Amino acid sequence: MDDDRVFKALADPTRRFLLDLLFARDGRTLSELESAVEMTRYGVMKHLRVLEDAGLVVTRRSGREKFHFLNPVPIREVHDRWIDKYTERQVTALMNLKKELESDHDQH
Repeated sequence: MDDDRVFKALADPTRRFLLDLLFARDGRTLSELESAVEMTRYGVMKHLRVLEDAGLVVTRRSGREKFHFLNPVPIREVHDRWIDKYTERQVTALMNLKKELESDHDQH
């Protein structure tokens, strides 16, 4: 996985919006995606290229149409590597605090 490409792709709000569209309904054409943003067809194509380079979007041709699909795996890999390990201690501490508070409450 190339974290830099994924982070670069996710850094742009238009690209995140395109990913949200694909999350809501996968398998959209360029025309469908273009109609959802105020941008030229070429601009949308450039954003999709960045998303494809990052592995966040995969395409499939069917006749003359090219369909775009969300690939959530790179986002999950970023989550597992960069978010999970930093939140694990805090979540464990909160769970321990919850148990302690509930234990104190039950004793009274």
